[in-house]
Amino acid sequence: MPDMQRSDLTPRQYWDEVKSNPRRARFGFGEKAGLINIDLQRAYTDVDRFATAYRTDPNQIAYINRLAELARGKNMPVIWTYVAYMDNADDAGVWGTRTNTEDSLQNIAEHSERAELDPRLDVDRERDAVVNKRMASVFHDSLIPSLLVWHKVDTVILTGGSTSGCVRASAVAALSHGYRTVVPEECVADKHEIPHFANLCDIMLKYGDVEPFMAVEAWLAEHPGCTPIRAARGAPF
Repeated sequence: MPDMQRSDLTPRQYWDEVKSNPRRARFGFGEKAGLINIDLQRAYTDVDRFATAYRTDPNQIAYINRLAELARGKNMPVIWTYVAYMDNADDAGVWGTRTNTEDSLQNIAEHSERAELDPRLDVDRERDAVVNKRMASVFHDSLIPSLLVWHKVDTVILTGGSTSGCVRASAVAALSHGYRTVVPEECVADKHEIPHFANLCDIMLKYGDVEPFMAVEAWLAEHPGCTPIRAARGAPF
């Protein structure tokens, strides 16, 4: 059995190598996408207020807003998730047992500042779904799988954070559920560059396509649009 490959490359250099020399064919886009924006809440985006927040690309929020605008215009579902727990954190399960500080995951309480979606986000509360998730994957014990089936999507576009946590877990689950998975590189973020770039490599090599924001924007902009899934109120069947 050959030994594990070794390298002196940094994760950033390895990502640049993987990105410039893809080792696998892309899964590609399908016919209809669902845009899932993961945990873009103040606990993870408000770097001036919370120690748990982080920023990778300074234009992340603007890019995500653009994708959401385009997806709505093509009658594709837009979903925003946030993580928040009961006051006693019972619904965090074993995930909430490692630490117990004001910054700990299980102490993000429903309706708290840390649970609030970033105010810079353009969330259409009349059309978009806003989903409280409690574990890493957006697919775990949430209504998102049903939403994707209802909207007849075959592709998921994942944004948000963290790249090494909930984005990666959701990418693995999306593939396991049979979806083509696309991650716009500039639209995901992590606390440190090592897990960020290492996990972009893993996603690209195994679970989905990591694409430049401009490529995802172009696909949505050029898409002919989808038939609305539900007739407008008052419209005949």
